Amino acid sequence: MSLPNLAVTGSTGVLGGMVARQLAEAGTAQRLLVRDAGRAPALEGAVPLVFSYADSVLAGQVLEGVKVLFMVSAAEAEDRLEQHYSFIDAAAAAGVQHVVYTSFYGAAREATFTLARDHYATEARIRASGMDFTFLRDNFYLDFLPLLTGEDGVIRGPAGDGVVSAVSREDVAHCAVTVLRDPALHVGTTYNLTGPEEISLAFAAEVLTAETGRTVTYHPESVEEAYASRASSGAPPWQLDAWVSTYTAIAAGELAGLSPDVRTLTGREPLSLEAFLEHPQL
Repeated sequence: MSLPNLAVTGSTGVLGGMVARQLAEAGTAQRLLVRDAGRAPALEGAVPLVFSYADSVLAGQVLEGVKVLFMVSAAEAEDRLEQHYSFIDAAAAAGVQHVVYTSFYGAAREATFTLARDHYATEARIRASGMDFTFLRDNFYLDFLPLLTGEDGVIRGPAGDGVVSAVSREDVAHCAVTVLRDPALHVGTTYNLTGPEEISLAFAAEVLTAETGRTVTYHPESVEEAYASRASSGAPPWQLDAWVSTYTAIAAGELAGLSPDVRTLTGREPLSLEAFLEHPQL
C-alpha cells in the first residue's frame, strides 16, 4: 500500500490536530508524523509514522515519497533551531517538493521577540533548500491571552500601551488547510495571519472581565520587574528572554497591524477576542 504524499506534523498538538482533523473531514489522505504513535489522532485516511525533528535519518525515512509537508514549528527548546535545520535538510534530501511552515508575524533577524528570530532563520533555511514553500506568519494566538492572567487576576508584562493583532489557532488551521488542499496556488507566498483588531493588554483585560465575570486588570511592568518576577520559575535564560520579549515586542509595535490574509484564504472574518471567548473551544 502506498503512503499518502501529504505529511502533517504536530497532530498531537492543538493547531496540528485541528489541521489534521479538517483535512480528514475533507477526505484528504495524510501521513501524521508524531513522536508517539499512541497519541496520534485516529482519523480516516491518516497513517501515523514516528519521527523526530532532530533525527535526520528517521525523518528522511518517513518523508520518502512526500510531496507536500506541513511543518509546525517544534516545541520551544534551546536547540529548536538546530532541530528545524536537521528536519528541513532531511526533507529536501528525501525529495519533498513543498513545505508549508508555521512561522511568526514579523519574523526578522533582529526581531524583538527572540523566538521570531528563530522563525526567520528557519524560513531562510527552507528558502535555501530548493523546496517550494509557503509561510504562515501567525501573530500571537488569541488562545493565549486568557492564560496571561495571574492567579490574582492581573496581567503583568512590559508591553506598555502597545497592541497585538492576535489570531485564533482555529483561524490559522483553516488557512493552513486551504493552502494544503491546493498548494500550487500558494507557492512562494508569505501570509500574515492576524485577527480583526489590535488589542492592548488593558483592552484584553476589559474584555476578559466582561466575558468571564472575573475581574482582570493589566499592570505594565518595567523590563527589570518582568525579569525579577519570573526569575523564581527556575527557567533557563533563553526561556526568560522569550517570555519577557513576548511583551516588549508588543511595546515596540512589532505585533501591530492588520492583515486581510485570513479572510482572503478562508472567505470569512477572523475571530475577535470577544467572539473567541464566546466560541466553543475545540
